[in-house]
Amino acid sequence: MRFSNFDLHCHSFVSDGTLSPRDVVLRAAEKGVEHLSLTDHDTVAGLPEALSTAEEAGIRLISGIELSCQWSKYGVHILGYNFPFESPVMQRVQAHQTEVRLARAEEIEKRLMKKGLPAILEHATALSESSIPGRPHFAQAMMELGLVSSMGDAFKLYLGSGKVGDVKSGWPDLATTLDWIVSAGGTAVIAHPRKYDFSLTKLRELIQDFKEFGGEGMEVVVSGQKPGEVGMLADLCRRFELLGSVGSDFHSPKYAWAELGRVQALPDSVRPVWESWS
Repeated sequence: MRFSNFDLHCHSFVSDGTLSPRDVVLRAAEKGVEHLSLTDHDTVAGLPEALSTAEEAGIRLISGIELSCQWSKYGVHILGYNFPFESPVMQRVQAHQTEVRLARAEEIEKRLMKKGLPAILEHATALSESSIPGRPHFAQAMMELGLVSSMGDAFKLYLGSGKVGDVKSGWPDLATTLDWIVSAGGTAVIAHPRKYDFSLTKLRELIQDFKEFGGEGMEVVVSGQKPGEVGMLADLCRRFELLGSVGSDFHSPKYAWAELGRVQALPDSVRPVWESWS
């Protein structure tokens, strides 16, 4: 299997990863990555540290962010790339999404307490370097407090898709999210399209709306895919004239299946998203 020296999807502890931005970049360099994008959820706060480290490590850092949004009744993630590192648009986006994330964390705790769990927001917040806990921080808090036996059980019982702690309300709609990225001068890419458990018909509908609102690309290769999905997504890219992207979706060294740099190369039939960047 050919591997790519691009990894355009990873996270630091500024959002829901476990390493600092600096350590993410250094680890990427050790793993042979030559072109990296740090795409923390709804924040660009880690980019300055990542950029200075990338210059030190001799790899190229592409600005990035992974934005949460609503499409129809579904929560989806859109990656934004290659905008100015000090983009005032992205600073405003970060402020908006931070407010949404804080309100979401409070709502998660409220719903969990209605199910009989104790207040755990303070504990989850202490586990978050950004002081904005996400579901992984709630899961870890549950485990540390002895409310569940593992983080997997926390998601299975309380936090996974469709469970009481799966709070999606408050996110901007797809059109707004695409407008933010385009206004910032960036490139918008659909993140991990098979993670949404959409039928092919529903995924095509998403792609059509995404393109209408200014989207340009789709993640074709990402960790955790099933056999055949790369080819299927490559076919969709060709059909809808989308650029293709690749990324590990790295969060922690504990998850070997999503290691930095262990990313299958983009199929030759798909035009890479990075070819559109100078």
